Amino acid sequence: MPGRRRCRRVGQKPAFTAFGPPVISGKVQEEAILSIDEFEAVRLKDLEGLDQSECAVMMDISQPTFHRLVISARRKIADALTHGKTIKIQGGHYRL
Repeated sequence: MPGRRRCRRVGQKPAFTAFGPPVISGKVQEEAILSIDEFEAVRLKDLEGLDQSECAVMMDISQPTFHRLVISARRKIADALTHGKTIKIQGGHYRL
């Protein structure tokens, strides 16, 4: 049985919550939903260039959990870029 889910610590909420190709009228745009904790994991690891263990400590989670967050976020971002989906950042289990 899985353990209790801990809140992930996030330094800041994203300034923008949606990115994507231009909207074509009459066409329903597909979306890739990125949680705020996944966004924070990618920001710390890829933008700030921090070590995985440092990132995990900053987010108050274990290293394997951090790794799963980054992998999940990168997969969603790659899917959105490859298939022209809009990336929406919302939700997740986090605290500021």
